[in-house]
Order: sequence, then structure tokens, then C-alpha cells
Amino acid sequence: MKILLMGNPNVGKSVIFSRLTGTDVIASNYPGTTVEFTKGTMKLSGKRAEVIDVPGTYALEPISKAEEVAVEMLHEGDVVIQVVDATNLERNLYLTLQLIEKKVPLIIALNLWDEAKHIGIKIDVKKLEKLLGVPVVPTVAVTGEGIKELVSRLPHARISAYRSTDHEKWADIGRMIAQVQSVTHRHHTLLEKLGDLSIKPLTGIPLSILVMYLAFQIIRFIGEGLIGYIFEPLFELYTPLVMKISQLLGPGFLHDILIGTLIKGEIDYTQSMGVLTTGLFVPFAMVLPYVFSFYLVLSFVEDCGYLPRLAVLIDNVMHRLGLHGSAIIPMLLGLGCNVPGILATRILETRRQRFIAATLTAICVPCTAMLAVVAGLVGKYGLQGLGMVFITLFIAWVILGVLLDKLLKGESPEIFLEIPPYRIPYWGALLKKLWMRIKYFLKEGVPYVLLGVFIANVLYTLGVIDFVGRIASPVIVGLLGLTKETAAALIIGFLRKDVAVGMLLPLGLTMKQLIIASVVLTMYFPCVATFAIIVRELGVKDMMKSAGVMIVGAILVGSLLNLIL
Repeated sequence: MKILLMGNPNVGKSVIFSRLTGTDVIASNYPGTTVEFTKGTMKLSGKRAEVIDVPGTYALEPISKAEEVAVEMLHEGDVVIQVVDATNLERNLYLTLQLIEKKVPLIIALNLWDEAKHIGIKIDVKKLEKLLGVPVVPTVAVTGEGIKELVSRLPHARISAYRSTDHEKWADIGRMIAQVQSVTHRHHTLLEKLGDLSIKPLTGIPLSILVMYLAFQIIRFIGEGLIGYIFEPLFELYTPLVMKISQLLGPGFLHDILIGTLIKGEIDYTQSMGVLTTGLFVPFAMVLPYVFSFYLVLSFVEDCGYLPRLAVLIDNVMHRLGLHGSAIIPMLLGLGCNVPGILATRILETRRQRFIAATLTAICVPCTAMLAVVAGLVGKYGLQGLGMVFITLFIAWVILGVLLDKLLKGESPEIFLEIPPYRIPYWGALLKKLWMRIKYFLKEGVPYVLLGVFIANVLYTLGVIDFVGRIASPVIVGLLGLTKETAAALIIGFLRKDVAVGMLLPLGLTMKQLIIASVVLTMYFPCVATFAIIVRELGVKDMMKSAGVMIVGAILVGSLLNLIL
């Protein structure tokens, strides 16, 4: 049996999905699209049933790619559980009536039941069930209330005999609401007051700065703690084994590839540049702790309902870049990894917006892995070094966005975004989301790091790096003020930017050169995984345009930094 979870965005589908399924879930793209859905399994009457968390939709007349996929998937399900927001029954029932028209076996999960009671909304569930002709089960997904009853009543999902025409739907919904719902007076809760404050510019902007500051401190605290107390001690235990392998291999090509260069006769995990040394240390001990802490904080901010408020706050600024406030969401995701960030640009309405958002993300939004390595490289110079890198990237982000807005024909639609109330996240769903993101990093990130280190060593051994360095010397040395040895980092940056930045460490660069190299490597070209996603999202022609912007922008910004510093 295939069970579809459907409903409007922000009604708690993912939490109910987490309650129904185990931890072994799969995130996939719908065939022919980049729209992601999640599927898992559950036991129903002793048999295995597949549960699919369908992309959120307000109606069955799609206006976005995600909604098109939701409609397409409707034909694949045996049963539909529609998750309805009990605090906004009127809006949710429009989708209910459309699902009834499709003649699919349907059951309603009347979610956020506790929140409805807290704000003074009373719903006669039995009468609503009778009017709709399908089972209705009140649920509180975050606590699990009603989930057992929902599962027990799944076999009773049925095709409703209710019918109405399009122009009658809202009138019918109004009549239903009058019969089943009553609202009593109540005072605003603390979370509602905070929600109001966080969307008004006068109070919302200072709050957003505070949120970002706290998020940064939490990410740093967790990341540094994991490195200091777990990963570095683990690599200390691993070192004797690597030294033993080094002795067995002896000097030669294989030693250079696997172990790299011994620094004063010892392994230096940041400088040795071997597959088994730096190749493992960078992704696991330098990057993974920060990826974990970033996605933990991001998942919390997503699930509590803050991101839509941030999108509304920043809307005016984003319009100057040819976008609207919702574009901040893929860019925040891009801070974790550019790949899901660029995939998330599908929430933007026009191809022009998606091109600008994808290009700005690839150029000016360093992923967590990149941030971690840049911090390790330039962080020794304190705020002076790191500040220069990030201020430069921010200025480049603004200027490039303004230029792209002026040069590309088209318009920026207004933001249409529902702002959900603040809610305490359900940790089960949050941790499941976190695990899926970490698993993606381990699957997609680590192999590229190992491959990057391997190719770098081979290129060094064959003399390719020196050859490229001599050819590119007028740009690398003349315009950017770097050494010709940085050519290796530029080549490897196409595979994995964080490894490329790490390769700068043994070169003995000055603070000025490290700042320029970090900025240029961030801007000049996406890593191969991001490159592939941009090609798939925008097509080869637009990818070439985007790449041109990246290369020209990186050289111009790097050259200006060289002059200024």
C-alpha cells in the first residue's frame, strides 16, 4: 500500500511523517524534476506500507514546480492522509474539497489540535466528519496525541460522496465553518507577541541580528567542542597506524599519494596532503563538526517558524538584487552546502530569479566546509583577517546582485509567503532531518575530498602544477599578487573548494595573500557537485553565463584586493 501525506505548507506534515515512519527514510527527486520528497515505511495491519511526504500545496491547480509534483503524485497513492491545520480550518478545507473531487480514499488528520484550543478555537469533529463524509482524527504531532487513532482508522479511509462546483466551494466552506467551529476571546500568547515583534522592521531587524549572532556562537561552540573533545583525540589514536604505514611504504610515489609529506619526520594532518592523512582529516576533523552544528541550528530555525519572518524582513533588500525575500532561504541553505541551496531556488517563481539566486549563491555564499577551512587558515589573524574575507564577499554579493538585476531583462515578482506561528520544534523530526543532511555530506562530500587530494598529488608528481603555474603566472602573480604554487589550489578548487583552501596552508603565504586566495577561491568557480546541479537547474547555456560572471568577478575582486591591501 502507498500512503500519501498531503496538505498545505507548514501544517506539520513532516512531523506526522516522522511519527508514522522509522528512521530509515529516503529523500528523492521526483522523476524529471529537482523537486524533493521523502518516503519511508510503516506497519499497517501486519503488512508493510510505504508513506510518502508529498511537497506542500494549497490547491490542485499548481502554480509552482513543487505543486505540480504534488498533483502528479496524487495518481500514485492508494490512500491520502490530508494534514489540516486546525487553527486555519477555512483555508485548508479548499484542498480537502478538491481531494474529495478526485475520488481518492481520504482521511483527515486535524493537526495542531492543542494550539487551536489554546487560541480559543473549538471544532465539532463529529459534525465535520459527517459533513465531509471521510474520517477526521484530531492530532498533536509534536506529542504524538491522536497518531495511534489515525493509524487505526487508516483502513476506514474512504471516497466521499460529497460534491460541489468550483464557484460553490468557498460558499460551502463558509457554511461548514459556521456549523462546526466557534471562536472565543483570548489574550495573545508570549510566542504570538514575539512573532509580531520579529516581523516589524523596527524590532525585527535587531532581533534578526541577535538570532544570527546567537546562531553563529552556537555553531562555533558545538563545532569547536566536537573537534577538541572527539575528533582530534581520535586522530591521535589513528596516528601510530599511519606512521606504521609510512614506514612500510618507504619514500616514493605511493608514499607521496597515500601519506604525503612528513613534516619534521611526523604527520601533520593539515600539511602532509596524503589521502590517508589530510584527505581524511579535512572532512572528518575540520569540516564535519561544523556541518553538524550548522545543520542542527538551521533545522531548529526552520522548524520553529523563523525563516519566513526573516524572508519578509529582508524583502526590500533582496528586490534590489532582482530577487525577493524568499531567496534568503536557499542562500542560508547554501551556507551548509551550495548543492541543496541551489536546488532550493526552485521556490522562486521566474527563471531570471533562479539564475540570479543560483549565481550569487555559487559565487558569494561559502559552504560550511569552506567556512571551516577559511577560519582555520585566516583565523590566526583574528577579526582583521576573517573580517576582510567576509566583508569582501558581502560587498561582492551586493554589487553583483545589483548589476545582474540591471543587466537581465525581466521583473521581480512580489513575495507571497505564509507566515506560520512560532512553534516548538519536534526533536524527532528535527534529528531525522539532521541525519539525512549529514548522510548527504558523508556520501557526496568525503569522496570529493579524497579525490581532490589524490589528483593534487598526482599533478604535483607529474609536474602539471608547475606548468599551469607558469602559464597562469601573469594573472596569479601579476594581478592577484599570489605565488605560482597557488595554481594547484585553483585546479583542485573545481573538485572541492575546502581542500583547495587547505592546500594554501603549507605555501607560507602572507596574510594579504591568504585573504586574496580565500576570496578568489570562494568566488571563481563552483565545486564539481555544485557545477553539475547548476547545469541541471539552469541548463548548459545559463551555466556558461554564470561561470563567466564567476571568473570575471573573481579576477576583478582579487585584483582590487591586491591593490587595496
